[in-house]
Order: sequence, then C-alpha cells, then structure tokens
Amino acid sequence: MLDTALQTQLKAYLEKLRKPIELIASVDASPKSQELLTLLRQIESLSSKVSVSLRDDGERLPSFAIAAAGEPARVRFAGIPLGHEFSSLVLALLQVGGHPPKLEPEVIAQIQALEGEHHFETYMSLTCQNCPEVVQSLNLMAALNPRITHVTIDGALFQDEVQQRQIMAVPSIFRNGQAFGQGRMGVAEILARLDTGAAQRSAAKLNDKPVFDVLIVGGGPAGAAAAVYAARKGIRTGVVAERFGGQTLDTLGIENFISVAHTEGPKFANALEQHVREYEVDVMNAQRAEKLVPGEIVEVQLAGGATLKSRSVIVSTGARWREVNVPGEREYRNRGVAYCPHCDGPLFKGKRVAVIGGGNSGVEAAIDLAGIVAQVTLLEFADQLRADAVLVAKLKSLPNVTVTTGAQTTAIHGDGHKVNGLAYTDRATGQSHTLALEGVFVQIGLVPNTEWLKGTLELSRHGEIVVDAKGQTSVPGVFAAGDVTTAPFKQIIIAAGDGAKAALGAFDHLIRSGAPAAATA
Repeated sequence: MLDTALQTQLKAYLEKLRKPIELIASVDASPKSQELLTLLRQIESLSSKVSVSLRDDGERLPSFAIAAAGEPARVRFAGIPLGHEFSSLVLALLQVGGHPPKLEPEVIAQIQALEGEHHFETYMSLTCQNCPEVVQSLNLMAALNPRITHVTIDGALFQDEVQQRQIMAVPSIFRNGQAFGQGRMGVAEILARLDTGAAQRSAAKLNDKPVFDVLIVGGGPAGAAAAVYAARKGIRTGVVAERFGGQTLDTLGIENFISVAHTEGPKFANALEQHVREYEVDVMNAQRAEKLVPGEIVEVQLAGGATLKSRSVIVSTGARWREVNVPGEREYRNRGVAYCPHCDGPLFKGKRVAVIGGGNSGVEAAIDLAGIVAQVTLLEFADQLRADAVLVAKLKSLPNVTVTTGAQTTAIHGDGHKVNGLAYTDRATGQSHTLALEGVFVQIGLVPNTEWLKGTLELSRHGEIVVDAKGQTSVPGVFAAGDVTTAPFKQIIIAAGDGAKAALGAFDHLIRSGAPAAATA
C-alpha cells in the first residue's frame, strides 16, 4: 500500500506524536475494507504509539476513526485517504496525537470556545485539490474542541449517499445533517460561519491597523511576489486576500515554473504563503475587497466592514472561471454544472458529460474525464479546436469522446434538481440540437476580478486593469499586477514577475512622493 520511501517519511512524522492514538476500523470482507485494513496495519507498524482495533459500530464500511487514548473518537475517514487526502490523514494522526497545530493562539482559543454540538460531514474526491483544506481544517477543529466531530467521505466510494444527497460538486460540507457549504474554505471561513461575533471582532481589529506603505490586494503569485519585494525594501507591507494562492489553488499540476520541474497547485500556493511569511508582512486572509477610495492615503474597504489604509496599493486580485452565460448555468451550478474537472469528475463516473471550450483547458478536461465517465462531448464555438496539437491528437484517439466545432451553447437544462441536458446551435447551419447528459464542465477562459473597481480605475473593454510598464494604473499610487491586468499571456511566472515589478514601481512612487521613514532607513 505505502512504498518504502513513504513509510520512512511517515515514520518520521509519527515520532512527533505526544500521546498514543487508536485507529478504530469499521470493515467487512470487501476488497476495499481489506485494502483499508492493510493501510492501517502499516501505519501501526511504524510507531509504538499507534494501535489498530476492529469494531462493529454501525459506521460506514469501510471507514476508520482516530482517537486519542482515553477519549472518544471525533475524526473519521470513510474510504481510503490516499491521493490528495494522504496529507490530511498524516495531519489528523498528528493533531489527534497532540502535536501542536500551526495556528495563532487566538484562533485556537476561538475554536475551543465554540459552543453547541457541531457534527460535520465532508464529501470529497481523492483527485480534488480543493478538498484537503476543508478536510484538514475540520479535522483540526474536531481535535481541538470535544463538541466538534468530523467525517470525511470519499464520494466515489459512497455513491448511494452522493445520489441521495444530490451532491454534484466537491467538497460538499454538511453540519448536523444540513448543507453547510461547498468549495474550498479554511479555518477562518468556517469560524466566521459558526462564530457570529467573529466578523465584528475581525473588522474592529483590522480598522485599528496603522497605515501601510504598500498594501497588496490579492494573494496569488503576483501578490506574493509583490509582498516579498516590498518587504525587502524595509517598508510596512500588508497583504489582504480572499484566499492565499489564488488560482493556483485550483490548478492540478504546474510544470512550467522555471526551476520547479513539477509541483501541484495547493503545494505551490502553500509555498507562496510560507515565503511571504518569512518577512515582516501582515497577512490578512479570508478578506474580500469591495471598494477602492483613491487619495493621498488610499483606502480599501472590505466586505466585513473594515477599512485598511495605505500610501500605495497593488491590486492583484487575479481572475476566475468565465461563465458561458446561458439559461440554466447558474441555476444548476454545483448541481451538474462544474468548472473543475479534477475535483468533480469522479462524481460523474459512468455518466454522460459535455465540456464547453476547445482551448488547452477544455481539451485537457475532456481527456481527463474520458477515463472516468461514459461519454464526453466537447463543444467548441470556433470552427476548429484551439488547443495544442499534441493535446488534440490525444483527444481524437479516445473512443468515448465526440468533438463538435462551430457549436454555440444556448441553454443548460435540468429537472429542477440537477442537469439532464444541454442545447446548442450549429453555427454553420443554424440547426438546434439537444444532448441528453448529466454534467456540463465549462472551460472557456477567465474573467478578471475587477467589478469592485469599475468607475475608479481605467479598465479595458475586457474588464482588465490598464497598466503601464511599471504596473502603474490610471490612479496615482495604485498599481496592479498579474492576470487582473492588461498584461498579455496569463501565466504564473509572468504574474510573479509583474508582482515584483509593481512592488518596485510602488516603492519608486513612495520615494518620489515623500518616502516614509521606514523606506529610507
């Protein structure tokens, strides 16, 4: 199950256990149960502080709970947590075993102070790169608070539950049997939903912050690079981000960042944040900017009610998946309409799906899905696919993929609960067609996150922030970098370079406009 190298690494981690833990297995004679039991026995063999027991406790089969000695189990995995969830398993072992979490003391206190009973269930897939953050956050909260429990459920393994609860996107989170949320979220976002006073306390704390020299809005590659370059100038630097890592959190594999042969999006995002935190940068996560107020001191108003002030601002809010904007798309979002094939693909095993978009993203999505679903229909608006030739060749070699070019999607149909069809028009003949299917994956590019800036900064007709060679926008003291700007070629490495350039541009602006004391120290 675990190769020698992985066992060696896990053994080293398990040496950090501060108290004994028990792995309580709920299994039967099925192959998956025996596979799980093999994994648990391997883990047991790596540490004297780990023991395995079998229990017929009426829980999902196969599953296992992790319990600290003398305490009831509050963390459970239903399925075999390998793939993207192996790191969640390792962290859960350590957290239940008393290893101190990497959280601010006030956040730990906030988790421990939560009242009431909170029984969480998270449905995930082992190929979902957005799921581990949710799983790890809820496992940690369960380890810290005896009134919280969490079960992680592999949706591909428990298809009956997925169908019954009409889950068509992961991660899907339930609390006390009721839907709690969908999509990536961390400890801060979960606490904000559970602790009703958290938003007000956070806003008050943010309002009290002194004026920054450089405030970066957005925590993707551009924002992270800007933060590092600004902080190295010795000026007061802050980063306010809805989620640190930006689009890289939704990227499966990264193979074109020079000097890094291969990495995964979430791992890359974590490295970005850790690099930034090596400097004196005030990182403010889980905060969304709503308004920019220009002036000698620029103000950034946040959704939670707080206002941050800075002598200069760098906007690096990135972009998001572009919607196809047809009837039914928003109505059936996460109910058959999806934007992440790696995350949600396993939920459509054996079903019929369509991919809208014939660029690299769309063709890669179709190739990935073809190995899971029964039939893939790729629809491209143009007369030919726009993807790289090597990808197109691979796509055309797959027997369960149909490619339709010159197709304009006109509607996504459903039965009121989930998707059951798609309509498109043949642009050459004008003839309308309908496809019967269960899923639609939209892969038609990106749209910049600039709605909150309309009327404040000059934007292109595509909604991108217009910048000059130094990243300066139309407003003095306000710079921008990355995919949110008019800079061509939306690539991670280009965004990072733009972030560094914008930070240097902002520093130059501060010097010329009367540098703060910190900048001239």
